[in-house]
Amino acid sequence: MSIPSARPSPLPLLTALAIGAATLGGCASQPGQHQLDAFDDVPPEIASIPDAVPKVEPRSRYGNPKSYEVFGKRYYTKASSRGHVERGLASWYGKDFHGRRTSSGEPYDMHAMTAAHKTLPLPTYARVTNLENGRSVVVRINDRGPFHGSRVIDLSYTAAAKLGMVRKGTAMVEVRAIDPRRPDTAPGTMMARNEPAPRPPTTTPRTTAPAASPPTSTAAGRLYVQVGAFGDPRNAERLRSRLTPELGDPILVENTRSAGSALYRVRIGPLASHTEASALTERLANLGIGETRLIQN
Repeated sequence: MSIPSARPSPLPLLTALAIGAATLGGCASQPGQHQLDAFDDVPPEIASIPDAVPKVEPRSRYGNPKSYEVFGKRYYTKASSRGHVERGLASWYGKDFHGRRTSSGEPYDMHAMTAAHKTLPLPTYARVTNLENGRSVVVRINDRGPFHGSRVIDLSYTAAAKLGMVRKGTAMVEVRAIDPRRPDTAPGTMMARNEPAPRPPTTTPRTTAPAASPPTSTAAGRLYVQVGAFGDPRNAERLRSRLTPELGDPILVENTRSAGSALYRVRIGPLASHTEASALTERLANLGIGETRLIQN
């Protein structure tokens, strides 16, 4: 299981990791533990959520100690994810941890395409393939774990649902790291081939074809950068309160519905252009918010 309690703290990071592991012991992927774990097939509202889009990001300030110890075992974080491929057991974590801090300092979002890994740098983008059914997704690794048995990766609820492993709780997978400067070099990467690289692109919904060059006008609709989506409105308000003093931009909390439940999306805008949105995305990354989406409506 991941260590959502690892965050900036008066305690040293390694101590915080160990305390988090001891407090949150056990795996969140037990069948029947959550109200959303009854799917073998991928529901349409889950299938429509885009995979994580690899982009160049700064290393997490808090999630990359040279080593750390959990349950008496020491783990050494990798200097690079380049060439990393492994196979093993995957698990998932969901509602009980939604909104808690991850090891990178970001709030955990069960609706996002994220994951936890013991040693890969944070963040790392990786393609995860369910070897039992052939399904494959791209996730952004922003957390530490799992520390239960021989499991190699802990997936968000949405990633696990898209891989068809929510009901069972675990699955044998392949984890293949993606170089965001050359995303097409990872076999099966579903990135558009005309997407610019190594220049870090803004995160856009995968249902929208990327433009050859970013437009400077928003005539087609107003632009927003979405920085989070939460089932609990208090978590959305906390994120807005945290970002408002840093950014000063209009930060909205919009109440929508997903899978029959309320979902509170935190969005910044409207913005004047894609250039402004790109600059905002970089500022957010420096604040520890690396999982963003560009919304135009």
